[in-house]
Amino acid sequence: MGGSSRPLRVVTRGLRRLVTAARERWARVPRERRAPVGLVVVAGALVVPLLPYGAWLAGGGLLAAVVVLGVRDGERAEAERAAAGARLTLIYEALVPYFGTAPDPAGPGLYAPGGSWRGCFLASGFGADGRLEMLRLAYPAFFPDGDPAARERVEGVLVGKAGRDREYHFRWDEERNELEVVALPPLPAGIGAQRFVVGAGETVLGFTDEAVVDRRVPVRGGAEYAELVAAPPVVWRTGPRAGEPHLLVAGAPGSGVTSLLRSVVLQALERDEVLLVDGGGGAEFGCFAGRVGVAGVESGPGGGVDALRWVARETERRLSAAGRGRSAAVGGALWVVVDRPALLGHLARLAGGPDPSALLEVPLRYGRAVGVTVVLGEHLEGLGALGGAVFACTRARVVLGAVAADQAAAVLGAPPCGSPVGWVPPGRGFARLGAGPVVRLQVPVTPDPYDLAADEPWRRAVSALLPPM
Repeated sequence: MGGSSRPLRVVTRGLRRLVTAARERWARVPRERRAPVGLVVVAGALVVPLLPYGAWLAGGGLLAAVVVLGVRDGERAEAERAAAGARLTLIYEALVPYFGTAPDPAGPGLYAPGGSWRGCFLASGFGADGRLEMLRLAYPAFFPDGDPAARERVEGVLVGKAGRDREYHFRWDEERNELEVVALPPLPAGIGAQRFVVGAGETVLGFTDEAVVDRRVPVRGGAEYAELVAAPPVVWRTGPRAGEPHLLVAGAPGSGVTSLLRSVVLQALERDEVLLVDGGGGAEFGCFAGRVGVAGVESGPGGGVDALRWVARETERRLSAAGRGRSAAVGGALWVVVDRPALLGHLARLAGGPDPSALLEVPLRYGRAVGVTVVLGEHLEGLGALGGAVFACTRARVVLGAVAADQAAAVLGAPPCGSPVGWVPPGRGFARLGAGPVVRLQVPVTPDPYDLAADEPWRRAVSALLPPM
């Protein structure tokens, strides 16, 4: 039965290959040339039967092409299956020291030296380039899947065998003793600063995987902002009823922390007033100086501390006005954006001034009720110098850069959803809003418009969004 069905399988594969090739060739034909090409094909099909033995010759040629394509496709499929089996065998052998260390009283167990992966790997998938895209495996019940260190060791082995240049999502099903590994697709890149279509009190922090959110916003990206696409956003909501009224952005130097702060400022200036404090003193917010809606741009210990002292007094004034029922005296929403507060505090202490983190405590704890939103950007090594109110009140968190899993978990309050990689582009990281899940994040490209080292299209886009002087 199997031998008699083999020619049929060859013909079926050949026909499928021939139809696929015809579709691909037709898709490459420009739209303006499709009508003439279609007429030529139809005319040829009508003329061939009129020729002597034309139908027989055409049918024989078609059958020969189908058989050749079917045989080649079968050989290629067999080679791909052999390559996939060899790769799965390597992964199986690499997992034996971790899943086969404890004796199984019921027998030799799922994982043993020289064993087979067929009884352990429940499903697998490979991409067009032959690389592993998905793997679902069963593991022994004695494996301590509740131990983060044990999980991390297994995840490290799988990442090493599947390729460290990609990110992976691991789903541990402790009830069924199953582990699923999925290679994550690249995040939407090439999206710069622009007017995002969002509601009142909503700010786009960046973009994430399509399967994570059920919302899309139209954005322009690519060269010269020529492509219009629908991208899945990570939306942060602020206001008196927001559960995450303040934001903390952490990352390594050059990871895009300041770029995200600029993006947030540009969106906030569409409707609210913003005060900017550059703790690093690098003039990163110089493009906002003197603009409509900008309460001030301060840098250095002197101006920065004075600005934060004013913010604390303004928050208390708003609280007092709200307590007396004078809602009109409270005023509009105020955003306080501070870059490198730890460095600002260090410089202030050297100058004999007060600690800026203490000045931030009032707006952090009580600012939500009176429309004061605090956004902080800090390097990872400086987080330890921030006050307790920062971590207690900034329930919206972002981590950018190639950060170790334990570092990201310390900031986000939960482990990241993907495996860390050795290098990531600027603005790439993870975000978590409140007690929600950790999601991957790619922030909009928002360079300093005065930075001549940045690409011209991105700088022009930022300049177009700046309020007038």
